[in-house]
Amino acid sequence: MSTPRHQFFESDNEVTISVFDRGAKAEDVSVQFEPRKLSYTHGDQSLILEPLRGQIDPAASSFRVLSVKVEIKLKKMSFGRWGELIGDSPDLLASTSTAPPPNPTARPRTTKNWDGITEDILSSQKDKTTDEDPNVGGEAVLNGFFQKLFSDADEDTKRAMMKSYQESGGTTLSTNWDEVKKAPVEVKPPSGSEWKQWA
Repeated sequence: MSTPRHQFFESDNEVTISVFDRGAKAEDVSVQFEPRKLSYTHGDQSLILEPLRGQIDPAASSFRVLSVKVEIKLKKMSFGRWGELIGDSPDLLASTSTAPPPNPTARPRTTKNWDGITEDILSSQKDKTTDEDPNVGGEAVLNGFFQKLFSDADEDTKRAMMKSYQESGGTTLSTNWDEVKKAPVEVKPPSGSEWKQWA
């Protein structure tokens, strides 16, 4: 018996073996598939590959006879590359996993706590109170402060606020009615500004 010349190439799902046996006839070729063994026989040509580097599915494996070669397809039971046809790798039939082997260069997956990230963002965007930041809110907060002051005040304080604000053109706000009732409230523009009366 002689061993015919052969070569193989593979994908992640199957191995294709070309046995160069010119003139072989389909009725004279015998190919037997076992989970870790392949046997090819034609006349005085014999090729036995055992143990296969990985497990195969004998029922899904096949062969066809061409004019210059016999092409054998081995269906892998496990996703991945073998690198060689035969070898003492562990019997993958004992394993129930069909996942690809782990990639040693891949970084491990970490899960993100998206709820925690969302809470952090929302808490950083939450409106601060005037106790936390006296400048927060700007004009709206200032107007709210004066509205609350006015609504909680007695009648004399309200009268003083109205008179001082109107007479000063909005530059002075006093809550002291005893002082404001004596004379008109003088206009006091901010420093660096000039007051002009519009006709």
